[in-house]
Amino acid sequence: MKTRTLEISVGLFLLAGLLALLLLALRVSGLTVASTQDTYRVYAYFDNISGLSVRAKVTMAGVTIGKVVGIDLDRDSYMGRVAMDIRGDVNNLPTDSTASILTAGLLGEKYIGISVGGDEELLAEGDTIRDTQSALVLEELIGKFLLNSVNKDE
Repeated sequence: MKTRTLEISVGLFLLAGLLALLLLALRVSGLTVASTQDTYRVYAYFDNISGLSVRAKVTMAGVTIGKVVGIDLDRDSYMGRVAMDIRGDVNNLPTDSTASILTAGLLGEKYIGISVGGDEELLAEGDTIRDTQSALVLEELIGKFLLNSVNKDE
């Protein structure tokens, strides 16, 4: 009888461990088990979306208010178009708000940070954030630095 109790307890312990790993994987990947919140979609156009991915966070003042749901290329302007779902309870974003692609942590995870504007008109379903700041590309920054140092030596 003792071996049966021991086997059941080991089995339950393993099941709890697998459930914990599944929960951890969902949290790290940004997926949720059930997200049926009401949202509205806004768009932003960037010159460079380097490193931004679908399901990236959209934050304002450090608080997550939405997520990136789509990234594609606008064939008319040759700019990257980002579709974002913003939570319905954050319905007071002015139309002159600014969207910037920022980097979080040492791993370089990209996300969108929104800075609030001062306009009285508010963003609604399908609107576009006009004022954007693209991602900082480290290779371009190093290239500018090296080119500038070469020009000073001459």
